[in-house]
Amino acid sequence: MKETIGKAIALGLGLAVAGKEQIEKTVEELVKKGEVTRTESKALMEELIKKGEETRQQLEAMAKERINAILGEKRLATREDIARIEQRLDALERKVQN
Repeated sequence: MKETIGKAIALGLGLAVAGKEQIEKTVEELVKKGEVTRTESKALMEELIKKGEETRQQLEAMAKERINAILGEKRLATREDIARIEQRLDALERKVQN
């Protein structure tokens, strides 16, 4: 069982983007092949779904971090920068109108 779960977790990394339906299909195939029992399959599916979600979140965090680093290197304006400039521009326009 532990070896099968280890293989399944590795497989789960690949299935992280595939979704719950693909995980269920893969686990069902393992049941058909006799590698896991019906009882074990539920726990295995839950574990794969959990690992897939964790992996997805980690990938998103790494992508965001990398994108922010690239934006910082390029010194591109962020939404916050633009919002701050718009507020200053609005304030200046009000001063000019008065």
